Amino acid sequence: MKTHWRLPKGVDELLPPRAWDLELLRRRVLDVFDQWGFDYIDPPLIEYLDALLVGSGEDLDLQTLKVVDQISGRQLGVRADMTSQAVRVDAHSVLTDGVQRLCYAGPVVFANPASTQTSRVQLKAGAEIFGAPSIDADVEVVGLMLEALRVAQINTPVLLLGHMGIYRQLVSELLRAGDLQPGQQAQLFNGVQHKAESDIRELLGASALSDMMVALPTLMGQPDILTEARQVLADAPQGVLDSLDELALFAERVNLHCAAEIRIDVAELSGYGYHNGAVFAVYHPEHGRALAQGGRYDGVGEAFGRARAATGFDMNLKQLLVSSDGQAEVIFAPLQAQRELRASQRAEIETLRAAGSRVVSGLSEGEAAPEGCTRQLSHLDGRWQVVSL
Repeated sequence: MKTHWRLPKGVDELLPPRAWDLELLRRRVLDVFDQWGFDYIDPPLIEYLDALLVGSGEDLDLQTLKVVDQISGRQLGVRADMTSQAVRVDAHSVLTDGVQRLCYAGPVVFANPASTQTSRVQLKAGAEIFGAPSIDADVEVVGLMLEALRVAQINTPVLLLGHMGIYRQLVSELLRAGDLQPGQQAQLFNGVQHKAESDIRELLGASALSDMMVALPTLMGQPDILTEARQVLADAPQGVLDSLDELALFAERVNLHCAAEIRIDVAELSGYGYHNGAVFAVYHPEHGRALAQGGRYDGVGEAFGRARAATGFDMNLKQLLVSSDGQAEVIFAPLQAQRELRASQRAEIETLRAAGSRVVSGLSEGEAAPEGCTRQLSHLDGRWQVVSL
């Protein structure tokens, strides 16, 4: 039996009415980005591989589909993330010395599904701020992220805050002290990311620095966990303490300006390895995975010849689709047997559509209303009226 109609494993498609629900959600989110003053960009689905993987870690490399360009002979990648594309645009395509706000919404493709229930084709929407090193930029990005989730009807989010500088500084000291070998960094990252304390201990052995790294995944909870974190990390290098202070200030500012339930995770390691400052993610009890995530990634643009302060976030709109408003009401306009009524019916249909209604016109006399139509345009008592079916 032929199976050419089947889709690849992990690849899905949206059909009516869900496809329209997704498009409406995308428009609402982009409207929010526009209201906050972010400029829309539409980068290509494929680029040269080295440009797509700028500043990223092994995770993104493994998730990127790769092909050879028959024209240039160079490797191309199908994007699995759009942040590096925004970095390239800021560095080369839309140059400014001041602050630049960019946003996007488009498909990304994963070489492998993130989980058994996750599609390999996602619709990512996100926003980035370039050229603003202050914590106010991070707070603005978090506020925009929460507002975008609000229009997707995520009204009781849990906001998780962390700081990559704490982990990065400890890793640097562990490497310098010889407690960690360069080839073990990916293993350590995975251990901390999965909060596997025993694996971290087995990898690092016993030392004061190792004890701090082992304790890192336990430092999560209400904002007052930062007090315990200061005690546990009291003897850490100054860079760690500075990052901890930045995280405390970040949490304080977010609490003042953003409506969300805040949690702290000192070992939060969001993203694909390019973050180097404050990081954040949004969770909800009805969803098993993060609904949106992002953070600061200063200097990543150096690979494009222009290192700039940068912060941003993205989210998979398909994951949020369960919270959309659903399809709008549809009106059916049967083809009129009386030709003298057709012109006035057409004028009424145009009026309804101009007012925002969705109207389906009949194409033959006696045609039944399509599935999904809830009302009908009928000529009653000498005038056109919309009545229930």
